[in-house]
Parts: sequence; structure tokens; C-alpha cells
Amino acid sequence: MEDYQEYIESGRLEQYVLGELSPAAQAEVEDWAARFPQVREELEALEAGLGVYAEAHALAPPPAMRERVLSAVFAQIGPPAAPATPVAEAPTMRVSASNPHVAAAPVAAPAAGRSSGWAIAASVALLLSLVGNALLYSRWQQASESLVALENDQARVASTTQVLNRELTDTRQQLHVLRSPDEYKLVALAGTPTHPQAHARVLYSKSEHRVYLDVQQLPPLPAGKQYQLWALDKGKPIDAGMLTAATASGDGLQQMKDIASAQTFAMTIEPTGGSVNPTLNTMTVVGNI
Repeated sequence: MEDYQEYIESGRLEQYVLGELSPAAQAEVEDWAARFPQVREELEALEAGLGVYAEAHALAPPPAMRERVLSAVFAQIGPPAAPATPVAEAPTMRVSASNPHVAAAPVAAPAAGRSSGWAIAASVALLLSLVGNALLYSRWQQASESLVALENDQARVASTTQVLNRELTDTRQQLHVLRSPDEYKLVALAGTPTHPQAHARVLYSKSEHRVYLDVQQLPPLPAGKQYQLWALDKGKPIDAGMLTAATASGDGLQQMKDIASAQTFAMTIEPTGGSVNPTLNTMTVVGNI
């Protein structure tokens, strides 16, 4: 008589559920399941257990990964051991109702459980779960890095947009100043005898007290020095602000400090950051309103 319990513990059912058997071996498992209800029940239990796991972890590992995992599992489990000879229990005698002197056949002890099959299934499920979790963590890290890169890109775009908006506003203001000759008085600043090639001009609004400077040509500055604009009101010098390096090189208009009243504008070379009073011997350009 064929031993269905030994066949259950052989590992064939687990291989069948995982799709590791050849067509001939699959047919063999199906034949055993058809002839032995115990084999069929074990097969259904394995399919149900792995089905629940697959539904809960719907993330397929790479094809080669499953081969390595299953090989490691079966290598650790090893070939199925021959079933141990069960220890005979003392037969239980039953007295026949028809003949009290004839003892009934001993009742056989129940066979060993299905622990081996479930151990294999649990090992496979655990290893596949670890692989799935590793893949999920890797994808989460990639998504996090992509999100950080996107946020950095957005920050750079926002910063660039702010700079462009500021430049556009400045350009529009300069255009308004240049197109308003009735509002802004043009004051030409000519070079002094020590700097005859220097030229600049001031656009001054008496009503709004605004001052704009347009450099045409100025001598290069020595290290640690900066140009400073002065407004002279009744001979008293008033600080009108420091020129930026871009303005000193002739790159567009620069709005200077507001001046309430002035009759003359002049420019001197001062230490970086400016001076309280002008250094007269460094005067570069000067012009009267």
C-alpha cells in the first residue's frame, strides 16, 4: 500500500504550488491528490496559504531572485528523512457485542502531522517577504531622493524668477525715468582736470526728490576704493550714495539716495563703504543743475 503521509512530507506538494515541477511530475501530484483525500487537503492548504501571502504582498521579486531563494530553502531543509517507525502503543481491546470473547482489532495511532510541509511554506513566505520589503524600501529611497531633487529645482526656479522680476521692475523704472524729461532734470557731470575723460550724468526729480545716476566712463578704481556721489546744497555736501561695481562700469542706471534740494552734483573716490565728507582731491566728475 502506498504511503500518502510520506508523499506529503516529500516536498513535492510545495514544489507543485510554486510551479517548480515538470508536466509529468505535476500529473503525478494530481494523481495522488485524486486518490488520497489527505494529499488533496494538504495541497489545498498550501495553495490557500501562499495565495493569501501573494495577495498581501503584490510585489514580484526579480525572476532570478525566486530561484536563489528556493534553492537556499531546499538546501537548508535537505532531502526528506525516512519516516520513523512509530512506537507501537498498547492495543486497545474492544469487546464485540456479538461475541464478548473475541477482541476487536487494535486501533492504530494517528500518523504524524503536517509540520514539515508547513515549515517549508513558512520559510518560503518569510524569505519572500524580506525580499519584498527590501525592494519596497529601495523604491521608497529612490522616491525620496527624487522628491528632494524636485524641491531643489523648484527652489532654484523660484529664486531665478525673483531675480528676473526684480530686474524687470528696475528696467521699467529706468525706462520711465528716461521717458520723463519734464519730471527728471538731466545734469551732465564732466570730468575734472585730473580725469578729463570721465563722464556721467544725473537724472534728478525735484518734485519726488529722486536721483538716478548713469555712468558713461569712469577711471578704474584702485583696490579698497569706491565711487561716492555727493549733492551740494548751498555749498554743503550731502551723501547721495555709493556706486556699485556694475554702475561704475556703465551697466544701467542706479537709483541713489533721495535728495531734497541740490544745485550741484559731484563724484569722489572714497574708501570702500564711503566717507562722511568728500575727499576733494579725488573728485572725478562734477556738474551744475
